[in-house]
Amino acid sequence: MSKQITSKSVNVFMSLDKQVVDSYFNKHDPAPIYKRQLSHQFEQYIMASVSGAKRYDAIFYKLKCVSDMDKQYAEPLMYAIRRHFSEKHAEKEKEFAKFKKRNWTVLAVGILVVLIYQGFLPLVLDEEHNLHSGLINSLDVFAWVLLWHPIDELIFHWNPHLKDICLLNKLATAESIVIENEKRSTSHSTSTSSVAVDNLRVVA
Repeated sequence: MSKQITSKSVNVFMSLDKQVVDSYFNKHDPAPIYKRQLSHQFEQYIMASVSGAKRYDAIFYKLKCVSDMDKQYAEPLMYAIRRHFSEKHAEKEKEFAKFKKRNWTVLAVGILVVLIYQGFLPLVLDEEHNLHSGLINSLDVFAWVLLWHPIDELIFHWNPHLKDICLLNKLATAESIVIENEKRSTSHSTSTSSVAVDNLRVVA
């Protein structure tokens, strides 16, 4: 029986109010909005919002818009966010490539050293020599220590890299939705409240 894959949507809520939008960026960056650097606090907010996202969960940026004037900040804000996480994604992929190259190289060198010591050195030594047994045991320990780290890294520590790459790619390509004229209404037939959204518009 195949395991059913379940997914959910993860929302990152933001406001398009001018003063709030300015707080999303480095206050010392004089560039236009779409070229500005995101502030550390804003990046941390986004990462905290998606920290519980699973592999198959969809991520959406939901931008609250109170007036028509606010909508002008939607596209430049999303461009800056996507550019930021695209750069982070590229950096993480380079880091992962270095991680694999480094550990495969160390593993290959380790195997070569082990083959030399385990294969050829015992042939040179006299088996009746007093140091033979102790040296062979030492070589076994040395071989295990030499090979353990790259094997451990390649088997157990590359999944976090893939998880980060996947998450950053989602943040760089996530769909954005502008929520306009949000109103809160109360149903007289039930005791629960509901939020009525008059208009949803996807920002390209």
